[in-house]
Amino acid sequence: MHTDRDTLFRHLWDNYCEVTPSAQDIHRLLDDTQGGEIVNDHIALRTFNIEKVNLDKLAAHFLALGYHEGGDYHFDAKKLYAKHYEHPDPTAPKVFISELLVDQCSGSLQSIVEGLVSQMDPTAVTRDDFLYSGRHWDVDHATYQTLLEESEYAAWVAAWGYRANHFTVSINHLSRFKTVAEINQTLKDNGYRVNSSGGEIKGSPQELLEQSSTMADRADVRFTDQTAAIPSCFYEFARRYAKPDGELYSGFVAASADKIFESTDSRT
Repeated sequence: MHTDRDTLFRHLWDNYCEVTPSAQDIHRLLDDTQGGEIVNDHIALRTFNIEKVNLDKLAAHFLALGYHEGGDYHFDAKKLYAKHYEHPDPTAPKVFISELLVDQCSGSLQSIVEGLVSQMDPTAVTRDDFLYSGRHWDVDHATYQTLLEESEYAAWVAAWGYRANHFTVSINHLSRFKTVAEINQTLKDNGYRVNSSGGEIKGSPQELLEQSSTMADRADVRFTDQTAAIPSCFYEFARRYAKPDGELYSGFVAASADKIFESTDSRT
């Protein structure tokens, strides 16, 4: 596992940008318009709750770097469970890891996912590069489509494997932009599609967190039977508000995250 946090996040970013070219373009756009460093609020990772690859296996990479567990979150309709992790260094990006509760899904989805994960080398999850290693199994496009009908999340993980699902710009650290609305308008003015599920701005000052995101880029995936362009990853934007003690809220809002998940869903 990585011993250096910056190296891990740099690899995660480079791997993410390979299938999310808009992220680099937006990064440059914000850099050009406001100056100063763009700070990453958090990344998100996705997996299945199967023992070999469950949430805890991914979290171990961050715990080894000094992270600790924050809150946990339930998404009943999507059959997901998630936790977030924080580092004592407040400048370190937070980490949001979710897992699909495969045992709550249909028998056919369970057997497909178990078949995919069974192809993995069991030692893969402990390797330095696991969190940006992509797919560890063969899957055909028809199987992807079958998963997509039941769970967009399952289909995404089946197609893309292990990589950052999104990075997040901290609006609190921008000098020119102060609100999520301003960011969204700039994105739209430059031709980007903003996720409007549940409204373009998710959350509120009362909940101490406001978020928005682009809709995922589309990128080619090589399935065993064909290559197809499918939704890849997206870029998120977060503005955090101070708690009564003056510290910025560091958690997440489940109702907002629920809608952010739909940034990779081309059906919405």
